[in-house]
Amino acid sequence: QLQLVESGGGLVQSGGSLRLSCVVSGAAFDFYGIAWFRQAPGKEREGVSCISSNGRYTHYEDSVKSRFTISRDSAKNTVYLQMNSLKPEDTGDYFCAATQILLNGCGGPKSFKQWGQGTQVRVSA
Repeated sequence: QLQLVESGGGLVQSGGSLRLSCVVSGAAFDFYGIAWFRQAPGKEREGVSCISSNGRYTHYEDSVKSRFTISRDSAKNTVYLQMNSLKPEDTGDYFCAATQILLNGCGGPKSFKQWGQGTQVRVSA
C-alpha cells in the first residue's frame, strides 16, 4: 500500500524559506503524480502545486507562482516543495497526495486517494 510521509514544516518569519519533503513508499514511485495541498485553520483544503509522474508537467496555483518550486527525485522516492518569500497567508497544514492519473491543473482533493499525515507551516508577520 502506498504511504506518503511529509516533513520540513516549521515556524518561519515572513520572507523566509522552507523546503517540504514527501517521501513515498510501498509502490512504484514513478507511476504516481504528486500534489501538495494546504489547509489553513477554519478553511477548506486547497491545492498548491503538483508534478506529473515523469516530472515534465508542473502546475502552481496563482498565489504561489514564482515563490514555490516543486520537484521530484526518483532515486530518493521524494517530492520536494521549495517555498521562498513566505507570507503569513501561507500558514497552514501542508499535505502531499498521490494519484496515478494527474489532471491538468492538478485536480481537487477528491482526485487523490492516498495522502500523507501533513506537516505544519507557520509564517509569522
